[in-house]
Amino acid sequence: MHPPIQRIGLTGGIGSGKSTVARVLVACGAALIDADAISRQLTAPGGAAIRELASRFGPQMITAEGAMDRDRMRQRVFSDPAIKLQLEAIIHPLVSQESARQARVAADAGCGCILFDIPLLVESGRWRQQLDRVLVVDCMEETQIVRVMARNAFAREVVEKIIAGQASRAQRLAAADACICNEGLSLAALERLVRQLAPRFGL
Repeated sequence: MHPPIQRIGLTGGIGSGKSTVARVLVACGAALIDADAISRQLTAPGGAAIRELASRFGPQMITAEGAMDRDRMRQRVFSDPAIKLQLEAIIHPLVSQESARQARVAADAGCGCILFDIPLLVESGRWRQQLDRVLVVDCMEETQIVRVMARNAFAREVVEKIIAGQASRAQRLAAADACICNEGLSLAALERLVRQLAPRFGL
């Protein structure tokens, strides 16, 4: 008899190191379901969300290649909270459907740990009941800003707006069943820490 599948929700603010944590857990044997990657597929050329996005927001929000214009949409979301809600109403149900499909595939393949990488886990309010545990990757806000400016070449004010649109550190930590503090750690040290935690998730 197989042990029960552990469904782990992984979240953290932008620049927290969440993607690195996910990569190490996958190397330890977890199946990864990446909500951001699914969202990008949905809004890529030919993606399942494109037709409704064009209908709701206008053809100017779709690039010549047929993808959602992410920069233009980001600007509209920053300037109008109602736009953000309308966008989420289109994207989130489709992400949920595809996540559930991928989870069924992983379970059928005998995977003992399914890792749901969900940047907006705390904000959405709909994921928690689908998960066994929530793992939060945490760091100071200034650390997030410095990392994202270096990684994405964003201006500081752009990163600050992104962080302001996410749950606060306190809200994420309140939702956590386990936490990795990625502050002042080298990449190698972070990987060691994740590998030490992995057995707690059935890996």
